[in-house]
Amino acid sequence: MSSDKVGSPGMQHIPPSSLTWLAPRLTYTSSFLHFTESDGAAISSSGPLIAPLLQAILDAIYTNLLRFDITAKAFVPKTAADRADTSMPSTPHDLYLEHGHIKRQMHFLQGYLLKIVKNEDWSPTSPLWTYMDKIAIAHTGLPGFQHRAKRPELRVEYMHLGLLLGYVEDVVVGAVMGMDAIDSETKTSVVRAWNKLLWIQNDLFARRYVVDRDTGESPAGLNIRFQNENLKNFTIAILSVLFGIFLATLYRW
Repeated sequence: MSSDKVGSPGMQHIPPSSLTWLAPRLTYTSSFLHFTESDGAAISSSGPLIAPLLQAILDAIYTNLLRFDITAKAFVPKTAADRADTSMPSTPHDLYLEHGHIKRQMHFLQGYLLKIVKNEDWSPTSPLWTYMDKIAIAHTGLPGFQHRAKRPELRVEYMHLGLLLGYVEDVVVGAVMGMDAIDSETKTSVVRAWNKLLWIQNDLFARRYVVDRDTGESPAGLNIRFQNENLKNFTIAILSVLFGIFLATLYRW
């Protein structure tokens, strides 16, 4: 009898290299999480349920973000022109929930949530996943979206993004479970669907931050500042070598 181990019947082969591409990655993550068209339908159906509570959800999320300077600092403008505007915050301590700058940030998160509940295509090639992947890119220090191409770097570390998703899930679950107008079966399907979706978003953040040891690929947004610092140090090192060669040549004369 052969000692070779045989995989379980029906075991799927997932080449690690395929996961560097968005659609195959979504095929795998959706399959692993059992995220189906029914989950997508549950999320879409939750739109009218969540809409009346949307402002309360946004308030809760941003109130939590403003509790800590390490998360609030992401909302402090980076350009001199913005800082010259006296209506803009200059430190995290200038921020509060009703601040105009925070209201604008709320608008972006509102757009994110509305785009999700209005989505109709839940296939691995859906434009929604491309959008969610760009959301991840936009937090690494890279532009992500065309409108951010000339904007200052927005860098939020992966730890805080993961915590934010956990808090968003808690707020959404609390809102849905507190609804008296829907039955427990509907609540369960909506909560489970949102749970899966937010874990997919978490994976898309990980895709842009975490080194994949199976492929050896480092995401472009692994650490933009570290990469820039390395480039600066490399440039200084080259200039130092060239200057040394120049001096050595000079003394020969």
